[in-house]
Amino acid sequence: MKQKIYTFIFFRLMGWKITGTVPTDIKKCVMIVVPHTSWHDFYLGIFTRGITGLEINWVGKKELFKFPFGAYFKWMGGAPLDRQKNENKVDAIAKVFESNEVFRLAIAPEGTRKKVTEWKTGFYYIALKANVPIVPVAFNWGKKEVRLFDAFQPTGNKDADFKILQSNFKGVLGKVPQNSFEPEA
Repeated sequence: MKQKIYTFIFFRLMGWKITGTVPTDIKKCVMIVVPHTSWHDFYLGIFTRGITGLEINWVGKKELFKFPFGAYFKWMGGAPLDRQKNENKVDAIAKVFESNEVFRLAIAPEGTRKKVTEWKTGFYYIALKANVPIVPVAFNWGKKEVRLFDAFQPTGNKDADFKILQSNFKGVLGKVPQNSFEPEA
């Protein structure tokens, strides 16, 4: 029932479309969502998750998952991040991948909704450490399209891999167009 409601709102009322798929055999991955220019991207993600039926996750500090919101955050795909003393976030998130049968981590590589010229690198090193592919996802407000690209297995050559990943986002406009990420030519 929820999927039908999301489908009606997203496709009919909002006029958006979803292209591409994430193969069901990809149970673990890092999903990079670009561009992230507005809080409106949150509900696009909720609609996309609900329509595709994919379990899509996020991480937050463990304190967020206490009463009264803990159960809701887990239901929304959240996973508590329990960082041991002196443990970096990459290692801590890689452990979250290890402890879950299905975990598709959605993350915005820009790290902010403001204009950036370079991506943060954490998502990349998480994918390497967890040995999972990266699935690029474009929220293109210019075309009203959520585009799911083919999974990409990082090689360890960050600069070359970033060029390949960023090439997916040429011409993609965010809700706030002037803050959209523009890959180098």
